[in-house]
Amino acid sequence: MAGIMVSASTGVMNSLLGKLATLMGEEFAKLKNLRKEVKYISDELNSMKDALESLADVDEMDKQTARWRDAVREMSYDIEDIIDDFICKIGEKSKKSRFVHDTIQRLRTSRVRHKIAGQIEDIRKLVRETSARSERYKVGVPTSRNVAVDQRVVALYEDAAKLVGMDGPTNELVSWLKDEENELKVVSIVGFGGLGKTTLANEVYHKLKGEFNCGAFVPVSQKPNILKLLHSLLAQLGCGQSIHDCELNVLLDQLRDNLKTKRYLVIIDYLWDVSAWSIIKCAFPVNNLGSRLIVTTRIKNVAEACCFGHHERILEMKPLSEEDSRKLFFNRIFFSEEACPGQLRDVSVEILKKCAGLPLAIISISSLLASESSQQKERWKHVQNSLGSVSGTNLTLEAMRHILNLSYKNLPHHLKTCFLYLGMFPEDYTIYRDDLVGLWISEGFVSTACGQSPEQTAISYFNELVNRSLIQPLWIDVGGSVRSCKVHDMLLDLILYKSAEENFITPVDNPEAITGQLQKPRRMLFNLAGATLPGDVSMSQVRSFAMWRGSMNIPSLSYFKYLRVFIADFRFSSADDNQKINLIGLCKLYQLRHIQIRGCWNCQLPTQIRGLQMLETFHIDGSCIPMDIFLLPHLLDLCVPGVKRLPEGIGKVKSLQHLYPFDTLHTSLDSIKGLGELTNLSSLVLTTVFSEDVDMDVLNSSLAKLCNLEWLKIFSSLIPEALTLSPPPPNLVTLLMRKRSGRAPNWIGELRNLQNLDLTVEKLNKDGVGILAELPALIYLQLKFDRALEETIAIDGAAFPVLKRFDVTWENMRHLAFQAGAMPKLQRLHLDLNARGWNQDENAAPTGIEHLLALERIYVMIVSGTEYEKRSAESAIRSAINMHPSHAHIKLDLQCLDVHGK
Repeated sequence: MAGIMVSASTGVMNSLLGKLATLMGEEFAKLKNLRKEVKYISDELNSMKDALESLADVDEMDKQTARWRDAVREMSYDIEDIIDDFICKIGEKSKKSRFVHDTIQRLRTSRVRHKIAGQIEDIRKLVRETSARSERYKVGVPTSRNVAVDQRVVALYEDAAKLVGMDGPTNELVSWLKDEENELKVVSIVGFGGLGKTTLANEVYHKLKGEFNCGAFVPVSQKPNILKLLHSLLAQLGCGQSIHDCELNVLLDQLRDNLKTKRYLVIIDYLWDVSAWSIIKCAFPVNNLGSRLIVTTRIKNVAEACCFGHHERILEMKPLSEEDSRKLFFNRIFFSEEACPGQLRDVSVEILKKCAGLPLAIISISSLLASESSQQKERWKHVQNSLGSVSGTNLTLEAMRHILNLSYKNLPHHLKTCFLYLGMFPEDYTIYRDDLVGLWISEGFVSTACGQSPEQTAISYFNELVNRSLIQPLWIDVGGSVRSCKVHDMLLDLILYKSAEENFITPVDNPEAITGQLQKPRRMLFNLAGATLPGDVSMSQVRSFAMWRGSMNIPSLSYFKYLRVFIADFRFSSADDNQKINLIGLCKLYQLRHIQIRGCWNCQLPTQIRGLQMLETFHIDGSCIPMDIFLLPHLLDLCVPGVKRLPEGIGKVKSLQHLYPFDTLHTSLDSIKGLGELTNLSSLVLTTVFSEDVDMDVLNSSLAKLCNLEWLKIFSSLIPEALTLSPPPPNLVTLLMRKRSGRAPNWIGELRNLQNLDLTVEKLNKDGVGILAELPALIYLQLKFDRALEETIAIDGAAFPVLKRFDVTWENMRHLAFQAGAMPKLQRLHLDLNARGWNQDENAAPTGIEHLLALERIYVMIVSGTEYEKRSAESAIRSAINMHPSHAHIKLDLQCLDVHGK
């Protein structure tokens, strides 16, 4: 966990130890008594940190050890608060070289020395008492533990006659395995936990094992004992008695020798990582006897590694259909759907919606309902309401929690922390990757010791959670990057359950539950509508606060002394012009890193925030922006879409990486010059109406200096040809130019690293097509024509060499033609068409679609025109697709909007 300041397992120990190291620095060493006391505290805390890290790997521990762990973790927060107070009172920490010297001068005054001595003594007492408690109760890291029974074992003994929704996947997998290939074949079953991978593998194994000389079904744990696994293989495959003390290579050789003349079928169930597979696969010789291996896993890149790159050998499990979900649910309770009482029909629909087709969820809940009082509607409603509940006392999801907990336990410590943080978002909320990444950084969850920027590291964390199927991708861009996601209800339940154990997030969902939940909350998910918190609840310990319900009863900010993150959505509050939500106190929360507010028109915001020297992110949607925003030395992300004129001095905030918007029309010449000073800027939105008042030479000069710019959006009703990016930013990957006239500018051809281009033009002549066609890295092109086009747009052979997606929108275009060799890697074609004036004789549909050899999907939106014209357009499109050699495999999404033309 090196480089991670905050984690669910160790609290703020790493952050705290770093601050204590500052107090023991060279200058502070002159205060001998202080340094001696701090060294004692630091040594004790280092030992405690080591113990916490060890305990983080223990699945179960006795109550005394668990209480001691919790006490140490909470103590780290308390001590950090004391030190932060001390630092704040003696002077704000800055990069100035005289800070430590000035601090020492203050410490030499008797009053300040007396006060800090008292604070250090308080810390020492906390540490001493916690250390004594571990000795008194003999707290220690368990050296051995009982292994809980793996509930997947139940799936191995499920009666095949009771299986639902398995016929299709079973038949598909059997057909793969029973082909005529004699070489060793490995197939993978991949999917989210609870979809039935083990059940499917077991069913196929029992269907086919009689056709092989020998077989084995071997489950793999999260941290597998490879020697034990190989011994199990030897026993099941009938390879004779193995010697338990022998080396790994001896076991592998014994397996290979015994299998080299046999046709074998082996299931490797629940493989968690590629490194384990690299050893396991060595046990299986390639003997050309038609042997088969089946691997089940939750992780897609593991499935791909096992299949040696043969993607056609990966079976991706899908949730049950609505029909199969009902069948499984009702059969386990009433033995048939027809036997379900009428009063339970509606509530059963809602329960099944929350189960989302997951067999594990359906089986767990239906088993509960079948156990007692199966026809009491109140009982069913209670189960429905318990799904996704934040309470840790409900027993309805215990079986599911045990299975889902396998995914959580297998995560490295830093990913456990990031995963649990998903609980700060409400149910069914769309979580945008960039927002989440920024929050992880502000919270201190991201390691800074791996050579990457914090943002790059956080994105890699996000991608790993996606790969492990712990978050559901929503928006995936053409390059394959997941840009937004959701958390499945059942995983959210697990997150909140684990968060309660770790005191990581405290969700507040109803007034009755508040008092029992809020002991010493660290992160609060405030999900109340129209309720107030009890007066006896202390908020001083809260580090992060998120409120999503638009409540007018937000606690006073004066309570949140040590707040790091503030998120609030007031868009749906009942405030009027005479009743504003007072957020002026934000300027006094000196530890704030992240401010995100929506619905700012209902708020009173501070006019100055220069005291927030740690602030990194400032997102608001109102027109009010503090005039001293550019005096913040660590500001990374400024998003203020309601603001036209930014304050003066933007060039001072050298740390800025993201800026939205920058309006050149309402900005001074000095600010346009200052834009060029932001050499760390990676994303920028220019939103303006260009006019003679804008000095284009100055703007072009500033844009040319943004050497780290990766994402640029220019949003304007008219973009003059005088605007250029020459020389272009060398790292520019995405360019969006929304305008109403003009043509493709020549300088776009210089963007050699451009991958995504969204361009609105009046016309696109042959030269314009050529400029775009030669971009060597372009994978996504979206073209919109805002006026009628009479000329043909021809895509020549060898044009757009790596383009994967092409979107075209036109008001009235006569012809689009693809020539042989054009767009050789194009997978998706999206056409927005105007059908007015079409008929089958005009041949107005795009031609040459048959030349797009990599095409997989076509999306067509037909608007305007009569019903006859729309049908003619649809017929022409289908005829064009039918000329493609692989037309049977191309998916066509065709939609005709119900808009009648004149």
